[in-house]
Amino acid sequence: MAALARWCLKRRLVVIVLWLAVLAGAASAAAVAGSAYSNDYDVPGTESAQAAALAAKAFPEQAGDGDRVVWHTDPGREPVRSATVEARMTGVLDRIADLPGVAAVGSPYAGPDGARQISPDGHTAYATVTFERPADDLPASQPRAVVDTARAAAGDGLQVEVGGSAIALTEKPDTHLSELIGIAVAAVVLFVAFGSLAASLLPIITAVVAVGTATLGITLLGHVMTVADFAPMLGMLIGLGVGIDYALFIVTRHRQGLRAGLSVPEAAERAVATTGRAVVFAGGTVCVALLGMLILRLSFLNGVAIAASLTVVLTVAASVTLLPALLGTIGPRALSRRERRRLAAGARPSEAPTGLAARWSAFVERHPRLLGGLAAAVMLVLALPTLSLHLGTSDQGNNPVGSTTRQAYDLLAGDGANGDGANGPDAGSPGADGGGAGVTGGGSNGAAGEAAAGSGFGPGVNGPLTLVAHLDGAADRVALSRLEDALRGTEGVASVQGSASTDVTAPSSGDTSVITVIPETAPQSERTSELVDRLRTEVIPAAERGTSLEVYVGGLTASYDDFAEVIVGKLPLFVGVVIGLGCLLLLLAFRSVGIPVKAAIMNIAAVASSFGVIVAVFQWGWGSEFLGLGRAGPIEPFLPVIMISVLFGLSMDYQVFLVSRMYEEWRETGDNCRAVRVGLAETSRVINSAAVIMIAVFAAFVLSGDRIIAMFGIGLAVAVALDAFVLRTLLVPALMHLLGGANWWLPGWLDRWLPRLSIEPPERAEAPRPVEELAQRAEAPEHAGAP
Repeated sequence: MAALARWCLKRRLVVIVLWLAVLAGAASAAAVAGSAYSNDYDVPGTESAQAAALAAKAFPEQAGDGDRVVWHTDPGREPVRSATVEARMTGVLDRIADLPGVAAVGSPYAGPDGARQISPDGHTAYATVTFERPADDLPASQPRAVVDTARAAAGDGLQVEVGGSAIALTEKPDTHLSELIGIAVAAVVLFVAFGSLAASLLPIITAVVAVGTATLGITLLGHVMTVADFAPMLGMLIGLGVGIDYALFIVTRHRQGLRAGLSVPEAAERAVATTGRAVVFAGGTVCVALLGMLILRLSFLNGVAIAASLTVVLTVAASVTLLPALLGTIGPRALSRRERRRLAAGARPSEAPTGLAARWSAFVERHPRLLGGLAAAVMLVLALPTLSLHLGTSDQGNNPVGSTTRQAYDLLAGDGANGDGANGPDAGSPGADGGGAGVTGGGSNGAAGEAAAGSGFGPGVNGPLTLVAHLDGAADRVALSRLEDALRGTEGVASVQGSASTDVTAPSSGDTSVITVIPETAPQSERTSELVDRLRTEVIPAAERGTSLEVYVGGLTASYDDFAEVIVGKLPLFVGVVIGLGCLLLLLAFRSVGIPVKAAIMNIAAVASSFGVIVAVFQWGWGSEFLGLGRAGPIEPFLPVIMISVLFGLSMDYQVFLVSRMYEEWRETGDNCRAVRVGLAETSRVINSAAVIMIAVFAAFVLSGDRIIAMFGIGLAVAVALDAFVLRTLLVPALMHLLGGANWWLPGWLDRWLPRLSIEPPERAEAPRPVEELAQRAEAPEHAGAP
């Protein structure tokens, strides 16, 4: 590390130019290649994936994305069947059919089959718009043209809205405001901490260059593997947080060297050789936690894991190469003017911890039981809502109330703007239907998913189930007809569309049929998930019995349920691997059994408490509409996996920076009380400053308006706040005071067997005191209590 720092300092202009060239090259390549993100939840081998594959093979002309134009007239005005409304909307639909990228438009006014697209009360109708390509492959300009053309017809008592996955491309939030707010807050905190404008700008410049390069790299990554469309924003959220923090730690150490009288190159070299090693180790733990998602073997999560890891790798690389080059460029201006004047006058300020940090450290030492119990109680209370966690996939019924996709969803469900056709605000909360404890893959409360009779089409129309059947002969066709009759009498089914003998048979193949089942409840409803299970386990097997008929249940709800079921099934293995790898790294670094065990417990506590807050805000709806994040709904099934990866990595960061200083003092003195007190006093200020920056960056992304990113933002901000201000500065030191020398216990045979992995520079890591000697000193009377 020292050699790398010297090279970067001597050739700082070359380093800066190389980083800018990489950034410019990535920008050019991304501009030429464009984006290729995919939100494909299908898991190979699941029933919904088989249904989608069979339907796509038999109906290639329907491979494009299908969206809806919905129009509504208020009661008391002329119905949608009136000549005026029909002429107006027919003209609009004809213009939409001529737009680029539109393959077909299904009008409710075209033929007798269109009658099903007009609500029973005659005041709501919809037309289907089929694009030539799936939504992930469409340029945003094509659905934007559909939205503009459709909504231009609104007025004079006619409401026109547009919904669907392609239309959602027009409502992609602009994250630049979130980025700017987070960066601005970070700049203020850095300036307050450093008192130097130049020093406060370096962490931001380093993070922005690294994250910008990573974001452009993620764009290119989407062309070679499945990468979710929220992956760049997630990477940006993580990268800005950890990137600014890593640079903050190195700049802080550099400033300490300057105040101690070192030259600029010496101070920068020592900062990279010491704190830079801790940054590399901390970044490695984050990457290990993120790459743990690969064991799930889900292409959707593989792309997210690699994209986020790429961002962390680049932020670490920038912190140990670009940052020292910038430190050499600004020279002594890393110190404030007052500090430079004192240094010129020969004053050497003491680096011993004073003030609030020292007093707090001593206070924790005097009252470890009381403060530890208080911290544990806070974490437990915040974690309680996690017991009612329900996994499911939010849809456009969870969009902000003013969006056209949300309005279209509500009109189809028959709710107007009231929001009763999807999940109500009480969905999944204690006492609500389906809101019991436990983790399921079924979505959230379905009780709120009922629509008034005759109003709209019912909430199930927003998430129809698709039954795809493989037919082999006349017997199978007869069996499929019986299945259709059985479906109409099945509990939870509102209507059945299509016929096994007519419009549902593909003319090109003749052996594949599709039946559309409209549930009575909303796509997110737990009762809709129960209907999927009932069809798969009872209704369909009864119809298949004695024939070669094969029927697969697909559709959005079915695919989301299958995805959630796979995630939940593999979650224990994933958590075990992430915890195990993290504990192994800490065991190698700190030569202690107790340190990794406490870290694992603290990380689990942080994850549980942050999920408690997420459940309260997004599933119970405590403030979600106020924050512009839409109504209450389920928690995304992939959120636990990604959140656990990120939080375990970030928690390890603070654990490393806090315990490494304690470990250093322990090795020098063998006094546990002194080690904990000094370590907490000397690191708490920089950890708290880093936490404030990370919280600001994460919380700012709530303003993005994207529900998924807002979940990450709130969850990560809460977790970092609890980790820094409750766990690392309160519960961890309290436990370490109570455990005494046992914190550093390691069996002698294991100490001899484990390889050496030191966070400290080589010259300081040599000849460590034997574990047995430190343990004996810790048990000596003079080290039994506080000095």
